[in-house]
Amino acid sequence: MSEPLLSVREIHTYYGDSYVLQGVSLDVPAGAVVAILGRNGMGKTTLIRSVAGLTPPRRGDVVFKGRSQRGRPPYAIAQDGMAIVPQGRRIFRSLSVRENLLLPTSRLARRGGAGDGGRRTRWDLDGVLAEFPQLAERIEHAGGALSGGEQQMLAVGRALMANPDLILMDEPSEGLAPRLVQQIESIMTRLRAHGHAVLLVEQNFALAMAVADHVHVVAAGRLVFDGTPRELAAATAVLDQHLGVAGKGDS
Repeated sequence: MSEPLLSVREIHTYYGDSYVLQGVSLDVPAGAVVAILGRNGMGKTTLIRSVAGLTPPRRGDVVFKGRSQRGRPPYAIAQDGMAIVPQGRRIFRSLSVRENLLLPTSRLARRGGAGDGGRRTRWDLDGVLAEFPQLAERIEHAGGALSGGEQQMLAVGRALMANPDLILMDEPSEGLAPRLVQQIESIMTRLRAHGHAVLLVEQNFALAMAVADHVHVVAAGRLVFDGTPRELAAATAVLDQHLGVAGKGDS
């Protein structure tokens, strides 16, 4: 078997004296969607931050494209082909849609020498606007003037402009109406079709189950389930105890 694109190896991450991630390990294969589910405060966002180098683990290692990320700054990790769609979108509200999208193409953000793996779509401004026509219609609007769903599309489009191998997505459906959650599901499906790997943190059980190839459940900083969506749907004790979900119902 080929080496996974991302391998998280027994990481232990702290905020000060607070021990958050307690020996988490997982793999993300190239072109796969791996979902992390769990209740609030269980360590999901900390996992994203640890992988991206924003809150480095004190022990363990994050290996991306065969290279240890230990001690590397977040910008260097990003330049190697990792992009993040953060919780809360975090677009630049005073910049236009165009300006937000072009930020990852700036000289400071430019990647150095990473390939596209042979089958991934290469993104430019025209390609992103074709993928998200609503953004094309609002190209000169300020980011702060967009709806929540449009801001989420902008956050995803901005990540795509970096042409990443791996996209970290933290709660992309948070605060969105059900109709817009369906759009996020469609976006996630297209990202996989375009060859991007995705590490998805999500509380919307139905969304995660619909898009993921593999699912982990985190509780109190540890992984308590590792399997396919079908296997999780059958794990009634895990669903009830750690997700508050009965059978195959919604979150």
